[in-house]
Amino acid sequence: MQMNRVFFAPGRVNLIGEYTDLVGGLVLPAALDLGITLDCEPAETVELRTDHPSGGWDRYVDAVERELEVCGRPPVGIRGSLTTTLPPGAGLSSSAALEVVVALCLCAVADFSLEPLVLAQALRRAEHAAVGVPSGIMDQAASLLGREGNALLLDTGTLEHEYVPVPPGLALVIVHSGVRRSLAASGYAKRKRELEAGDPRRLRHVRSENERVLAVAQALRADDRTALGELFRVGHESLRVDLEVTTPELDRLVALAYECGAVAARMTGGGFGGAIVALVDRSAADAFAAGIVAAYGPDGRAFVSAASVGARELQSVR
Repeated sequence: MQMNRVFFAPGRVNLIGEYTDLVGGLVLPAALDLGITLDCEPAETVELRTDHPSGGWDRYVDAVERELEVCGRPPVGIRGSLTTTLPPGAGLSSSAALEVVVALCLCAVADFSLEPLVLAQALRRAEHAAVGVPSGIMDQAASLLGREGNALLLDTGTLEHEYVPVPPGLALVIVHSGVRRSLAASGYAKRKRELEAGDPRRLRHVRSENERVLAVAQALRADDRTALGELFRVGHESLRVDLEVTTPELDRLVALAYECGAVAARMTGGGFGGAIVALVDRSAADAFAAGIVAAYGPDGRAFVSAASVGARELQSVR
Protein backbone atom coordinates (compact mmCIF):
# COMPACT_ATOMS: atom_id res chain seq x y z
CA MET A 1 0.00 0.00 0.00
CA GLN A 2 1.27 3.47 -0.93
CA MET A 3 2.43 5.64 1.94
CA ASN A 4 1.05 9.17 2.28
CA ARG A 5 3.52 11.52 3.97
CA VAL A 6 2.90 15.00 5.36
CA PHE A 7 5.61 17.63 5.77
CA PHE A 8 5.57 21.15 7.16
CA ALA A 9 8.02 24.03 6.67
CA PRO A 10 7.60 27.27 8.61
CA GLY A 11 7.97 30.80 7.40
CA ARG A 12 10.25 33.01 9.39
CA VAL A 13 10.24 36.48 10.86
CA ASN A 14 13.53 38.30 11.15
CA LEU A 15 13.78 40.02 14.51
CA ILE A 16 16.85 42.05 13.54
CA GLY A 17 19.62 41.85 10.94
CA GLU A 18 18.14 43.13 7.69
CA TYR A 19 20.18 42.97 4.46
CA THR A 20 23.24 41.89 6.44
CA ASP A 21 23.10 38.36 5.01
CA LEU A 22 23.83 39.77 1.55
CA VAL A 23 27.37 40.49 2.70
CA GLY A 24 27.95 37.68 5.20
CA GLY A 25 26.69 39.50 8.29
CA LEU A 26 24.67 38.54 11.37
CA VAL A 27 20.93 37.81 11.46
CA LEU A 28 18.44 36.88 14.17
CA PRO A 29 15.35 35.21 12.65
CA ALA A 30 12.80 32.93 14.28
CA ALA A 31 10.75 30.21 12.62
CA LEU A 32 6.99 30.77 12.91
CA ASP A 33 4.03 28.52 13.54
CA LEU A 34 2.75 29.75 10.16
CA GLY A 35 3.98 27.83 7.14
CA ILE A 36 3.37 25.48 4.24
CA THR A 37 2.17 21.87 4.45
CA LEU A 38 2.74 19.27 1.73
CA ASP A 39 0.71 16.06 1.71
CA CYS A 40 2.45 13.77 -0.79
CA GLU A 41 3.17 10.27 -2.04
CA PRO A 42 5.87 8.85 -4.35
CA ALA A 43 5.18 9.13 -8.08
CA GLU A 44 6.98 8.88 -11.40
CA THR A 45 7.10 12.66 -11.87
CA VAL A 46 6.52 15.75 -9.72
CA GLU A 47 2.82 16.62 -9.73
CA LEU A 48 1.77 19.19 -7.13
CA ARG A 49 -1.42 21.19 -6.83
CA THR A 50 -2.49 24.09 -4.65
CA ASP A 51 -5.56 26.23 -4.28
CA HIS A 52 -3.44 29.20 -3.22
CA PRO A 53 -4.18 32.27 -5.37
CA SER A 54 -0.53 33.24 -5.67
CA GLY A 55 0.95 32.04 -8.96
CA GLY A 56 4.50 31.24 -9.99
CA TRP A 57 5.17 28.67 -7.26
CA ASP A 58 5.92 25.97 -9.83
CA ARG A 59 9.17 27.64 -10.88
CA TYR A 60 10.46 27.23 -7.31
CA VAL A 61 9.49 23.56 -7.33
CA ASP A 62 11.28 22.98 -10.65
CA ALA A 63 14.40 24.75 -9.40
CA VAL A 64 14.46 22.70 -6.18
CA GLU A 65 14.11 19.46 -8.12
CA ARG A 66 17.00 20.43 -10.42
CA GLU A 67 19.27 21.51 -7.57
CA LEU A 68 18.68 18.29 -5.62
CA GLU A 69 19.49 16.30 -8.75
CA VAL A 70 22.84 18.09 -8.88
CA CYS A 71 23.36 17.09 -5.23
CA GLY A 72 22.85 13.42 -6.14
CA ARG A 73 19.21 12.77 -5.24
CA PRO A 74 17.75 9.74 -7.09
CA PRO A 75 15.00 10.71 -9.58
CA VAL A 76 11.88 9.78 -7.60
CA GLY A 77 8.84 12.00 -8.17
CA ILE A 78 6.03 13.06 -5.84
CA ARG A 79 2.33 13.64 -6.17
CA GLY A 80 0.56 15.84 -3.65
CA SER A 81 -1.09 19.05 -2.52
CA LEU A 82 0.23 22.22 -0.92
CA THR A 83 -1.61 24.32 1.64
CA THR A 84 -0.34 27.45 3.36
CA THR A 85 -1.08 29.73 6.28
CA LEU A 86 1.53 32.28 5.17
CA PRO A 87 0.34 35.52 3.57
CA PRO A 88 2.18 36.02 0.26
CA GLY A 89 4.27 39.14 -0.17
CA ALA A 90 4.42 39.87 3.56
CA GLY A 91 8.16 39.34 4.02
CA LEU A 92 7.73 36.10 5.97
CA SER A 93 9.65 34.02 3.43
CA SER A 94 6.86 31.98 1.88
CA SER A 95 9.18 31.14 -1.02
CA ALA A 96 11.81 29.58 1.28
CA ALA A 97 9.11 27.64 3.14
CA LEU A 98 7.90 26.28 -0.20
CA GLU A 99 11.42 25.29 -1.22
CA VAL A 100 12.09 23.61 2.11
CA VAL A 101 8.86 21.60 2.29
CA VAL A 102 9.23 20.39 -1.31
CA ALA A 103 12.87 19.47 -0.71
CA LEU A 104 12.08 17.50 2.44
CA CYS A 105 9.44 15.51 0.61
CA LEU A 106 11.62 14.89 -2.46
CA CYS A 107 14.49 13.73 -0.26
CA ALA A 108 12.27 11.51 1.90
CA VAL A 109 10.64 9.58 -0.95
CA ALA A 110 14.07 9.01 -2.52
CA ASP A 111 15.65 7.92 0.81
CA PHE A 112 18.18 10.73 0.36
CA SER A 113 19.36 13.25 2.93
CA LEU A 114 21.55 16.33 3.25
CA GLU A 115 22.75 18.14 6.36
CA PRO A 116 20.44 21.09 7.12
CA LEU A 117 22.88 23.85 6.22
CA VAL A 118 24.03 22.00 3.09
CA LEU A 119 20.38 21.74 2.09
CA ALA A 120 19.87 25.42 2.90
CA GLN A 121 22.74 26.34 0.58
CA ALA A 122 21.26 24.18 -2.19
CA LEU A 123 17.86 25.81 -1.76
CA ARG A 124 19.40 29.26 -1.82
CA ARG A 125 20.88 28.38 -5.21
CA ALA A 126 17.46 27.10 -6.31
CA GLU A 127 15.84 30.42 -5.39
CA HIS A 128 18.47 32.32 -7.35
CA ALA A 129 17.74 30.13 -10.36
CA ALA A 130 13.97 30.45 -9.97
CA VAL A 131 13.63 34.22 -9.74
CA GLY A 132 17.10 35.69 -10.19
CA VAL A 133 17.07 37.41 -6.79
CA PRO A 134 20.50 37.50 -5.05
CA SER A 135 19.09 36.57 -1.65
CA GLY A 136 21.09 35.35 1.33
CA ILE A 137 20.87 32.05 3.18
CA MET A 138 18.91 33.31 6.19
CA ASP A 139 15.43 32.30 5.05
CA GLN A 140 16.15 28.67 4.24
CA ALA A 141 18.37 28.27 7.32
CA ALA A 142 15.71 29.70 9.63
CA SER A 143 13.02 27.41 8.22
CA LEU A 144 15.22 24.33 8.61
CA LEU A 145 16.89 25.12 11.95
CA GLY A 146 14.04 26.72 13.89
CA ARG A 147 13.70 25.76 17.54
CA GLU A 148 10.61 26.29 19.68
CA GLY A 149 10.92 29.33 21.93
CA ASN A 150 14.19 30.46 20.35
CA ALA A 151 15.54 32.80 17.71
CA LEU A 152 18.49 31.72 15.57
CA LEU A 153 21.63 33.85 15.83
CA LEU A 154 23.36 33.05 12.54
CA ASP A 155 26.61 34.32 11.09
CA THR A 156 25.81 34.08 7.39
CA GLY A 157 29.48 34.29 6.48
CA THR A 158 30.75 31.37 8.54
CA LEU A 159 27.37 29.63 9.13
CA GLU A 160 28.17 29.41 12.84
CA HIS A 161 24.96 29.66 14.81
CA GLU A 162 23.45 29.50 18.27
CA TYR A 163 19.99 29.75 19.76
CA VAL A 164 18.75 32.75 21.70
CA PRO A 165 15.70 32.21 23.96
CA VAL A 166 12.78 34.53 23.33
CA PRO A 167 11.32 35.51 26.72
CA PRO A 168 8.16 33.44 27.26
CA GLY A 169 6.26 36.57 28.25
CA LEU A 170 6.66 38.03 24.75
CA ALA A 171 4.61 37.20 21.66
CA LEU A 172 5.62 37.87 18.08
CA VAL A 173 2.98 39.87 16.24
CA ILE A 174 3.40 40.33 12.50
CA VAL A 175 1.34 43.12 10.96
CA HIS A 176 0.98 43.11 7.16
CA SER A 177 0.75 46.56 5.61
CA GLY A 178 -1.40 45.30 2.74
CA VAL A 179 1.32 46.46 0.33
CA ARG A 180 2.45 43.24 -1.27
CA ARG A 181 6.10 43.18 -2.12
CA SER A 182 8.08 41.17 -4.65
CA LEU A 183 11.83 41.02 -4.24
CA ALA A 184 12.20 40.34 -7.96
CA ALA A 185 10.46 43.62 -8.75
CA SER A 186 11.81 45.74 -5.87
CA GLY A 187 15.11 47.50 -5.26
CA TYR A 188 16.52 44.45 -3.44
CA ALA A 189 19.11 43.58 -6.09
CA LYS A 190 20.05 47.25 -6.40
CA ARG A 191 20.78 47.43 -2.68
CA LYS A 192 23.01 44.38 -2.96
CA ARG A 193 24.95 46.04 -5.80
CA GLU A 194 25.29 49.22 -3.76
CA LEU A 195 26.61 47.27 -0.77
CA GLU A 196 29.11 45.41 -2.91
CA ALA A 197 30.21 48.71 -4.46
CA GLY A 198 30.90 50.14 -1.01
CA ASP A 199 28.19 52.81 -0.87
CA PRO A 200 28.97 54.58 2.43
CA ARG A 201 25.40 55.03 3.61
CA ARG A 202 24.37 51.44 2.79
CA LEU A 203 27.48 50.08 4.53
CA ARG A 204 26.77 52.25 7.56
CA HIS A 205 23.46 50.43 7.90
CA VAL A 206 25.12 47.02 7.71
CA ARG A 207 27.83 47.87 10.24
CA SER A 208 25.36 49.29 12.74
CA GLU A 209 22.87 46.48 12.11
CA ASN A 210 25.45 43.81 12.89
CA GLU A 211 26.04 45.53 16.22
CA ARG A 212 22.28 45.67 16.84
CA VAL A 213 21.92 41.93 16.21
CA LEU A 214 24.33 41.17 19.05
CA ALA A 215 22.72 43.77 21.28
CA VAL A 216 19.21 42.41 20.66
CA ALA A 217 20.41 38.88 21.39
CA GLN A 218 21.78 40.11 24.72
CA ALA A 219 18.57 42.03 25.49
CA LEU A 220 16.43 38.95 24.75
CA ARG A 221 18.54 36.81 27.07
CA ALA A 222 18.10 39.42 29.82
CA ASP A 223 14.44 40.16 28.96
CA ASP A 224 15.46 43.84 28.82
CA ARG A 225 12.36 45.33 27.24
CA THR A 226 13.61 48.92 27.38
CA ALA A 227 16.69 47.98 25.37
CA LEU A 228 14.63 45.96 22.89
CA GLY A 229 12.36 48.91 22.22
CA GLU A 230 15.23 51.30 21.61
CA LEU A 231 17.20 48.87 19.43
CA PHE A 232 14.18 48.15 17.23
CA ARG A 233 13.44 51.88 16.88
CA VAL A 234 17.00 52.65 15.83
CA GLY A 235 17.06 49.65 13.51
CA HIS A 236 13.92 50.77 11.72
CA GLU A 237 15.29 54.29 11.37
CA SER A 238 18.47 52.88 9.79
CA LEU A 239 16.35 50.94 7.30
CA ARG A 240 14.39 54.11 6.54
CA VAL A 241 17.28 56.59 6.25
CA ASP A 242 20.47 54.68 5.42
CA LEU A 243 19.05 51.79 3.38
CA GLU A 244 15.87 53.49 2.12
CA VAL A 245 13.75 50.33 1.98
CA THR A 246 10.78 51.24 4.18
CA THR A 247 7.50 52.70 2.92
CA PRO A 248 5.09 55.25 4.42
CA GLU A 249 2.78 52.37 5.34
CA LEU A 250 5.53 50.51 7.22
CA ASP A 251 6.65 53.67 8.99
CA ARG A 252 3.06 54.33 10.07
CA LEU A 253 2.61 50.78 11.32
CA VAL A 254 5.76 51.00 13.46
CA ALA A 255 4.53 54.25 15.01
CA LEU A 256 1.10 52.74 15.62
CA ALA A 257 2.66 49.64 17.19
CA TYR A 258 4.35 51.72 19.89
CA GLU A 259 1.16 53.71 20.40
CA CYS A 260 -0.74 50.44 20.88
CA GLY A 261 1.70 49.24 23.54
CA ALA A 262 4.35 47.20 21.71
CA VAL A 263 7.58 46.52 23.57
CA ALA A 264 9.47 46.81 20.27
CA ALA A 265 8.59 47.16 16.59
CA ARG A 266 10.28 47.58 13.25
CA MET A 267 10.04 46.66 9.59
CA THR A 268 10.90 43.04 8.85
CA GLY A 269 11.93 41.36 5.61
CA GLY A 270 13.17 42.96 2.41
CA GLY A 271 11.03 46.08 2.64
CA PHE A 272 9.39 47.97 -0.22
CA GLY A 273 6.09 46.82 1.31
CA GLY A 274 5.36 43.77 3.41
CA ALA A 275 5.14 43.71 7.19
CA ILE A 276 6.44 44.84 10.54
CA VAL A 277 7.27 42.66 13.52
CA ALA A 278 6.28 43.70 17.02
CA LEU A 279 7.30 42.18 20.34
CA VAL A 280 4.25 42.39 22.58
CA ASP A 281 3.43 41.25 26.08
CA ARG A 282 1.86 37.84 25.55
CA SER A 283 -1.15 38.60 27.73
CA ALA A 284 -2.00 41.61 25.56
CA ALA A 285 -1.11 40.18 22.13
CA ASP A 286 -4.63 39.53 20.84
CA ALA A 287 -5.86 42.95 21.95
CA PHE A 288 -2.79 44.56 20.41
CA ALA A 289 -3.39 42.79 17.09
CA ALA A 290 -7.02 43.90 16.98
CA GLY A 291 -6.15 47.44 18.03
CA ILE A 292 -3.41 48.08 15.51
CA VAL A 293 -5.50 46.75 12.61
CA ALA A 294 -8.41 48.95 13.68
CA ALA A 295 -6.11 51.98 13.83
CA TYR A 296 -4.36 51.24 10.54
CA GLY A 297 -7.39 50.41 8.41
CA PRO A 298 -8.91 47.59 6.36
CA ASP A 299 -5.72 46.81 4.42
CA GLY A 300 -3.91 45.68 7.55
CA ARG A 301 -3.77 42.12 8.86
CA ALA A 302 -2.15 40.94 12.09
CA PHE A 303 -0.86 37.49 13.02
CA VAL A 304 -0.01 36.51 16.59
CA SER A 305 2.73 33.90 16.53
CA ALA A 306 5.66 32.52 18.49
CA ALA A 307 9.17 31.25 17.83
CA SER A 308 8.54 27.73 16.60
CA VAL A 309 10.16 24.47 15.61
CA GLY A 310 11.70 24.11 12.17
CA ALA A 311 10.68 22.05 9.14
CA ARG A 312 9.71 18.47 9.82
CA GLU A 313 7.62 15.48 8.84
CA LEU A 314 4.24 15.58 10.56
CA GLN A 315 2.94 12.11 9.83
CA SER A 316 3.00 9.09 7.56
CA VAL A 317 -0.28 7.35 6.76
CA ARG A 318 -0.67 4.08 4.93
